[in-house]
Amino acid sequence: MTPAGRKVTMVAAVAENGVIGADADIPWHLPADFAHFKATTTGHVLVLGRTTHEGIGRPLPGRTTIVLTRDPDWSAEGVEVAGSVPAALELADRLLDGLPAGRQVMIGGGAKVYEAALPYADEQVISEIPLSPAGDTHYPEFRGNRWREVSREPRDDFTIVTWERAFACGGS
Repeated sequence: MTPAGRKVTMVAAVAENGVIGADADIPWHLPADFAHFKATTTGHVLVLGRTTHEGIGRPLPGRTTIVLTRDPDWSAEGVEVAGSVPAALELADRLLDGLPAGRQVMIGGGAKVYEAALPYADEQVISEIPLSPAGDTHYPEFRGNRWREVSREPRDDFTIVTWERAFACGGS
């Protein structure tokens, strides 16, 4: 947990080769994983990159969405906007203030957002996809002594693995 008391969780579906996207799309179609993403992020603050948000085409229901963009003039209906991960986390703190306990900040991608958010993350919930598709977008490398696997839940077409930061110091 961060000093503000918020938990930051990165949620992603990652292929065996680290691919998370190809040509601004997901290179697989697993409805059960979409349902898992929805169940995991609903009720929380969801941080997305502008390209990811525009690819979805609308704010996802049941979540307060913060879109990261470097364009100070960009806006979209139904979302908050921040220029950096630290600014998004500050905004999330204000949005979470007064809400029921247990609300979290969920990082939903894309690759640049995951990479920028990794030093702030307390937890990662990774859907391991047993494929190695071609792709141009990859999840950042994180395994090592700074993260520990705390659960592994096999599903029919993927496995949900939860990682927690192994120690309180920053870094990825």
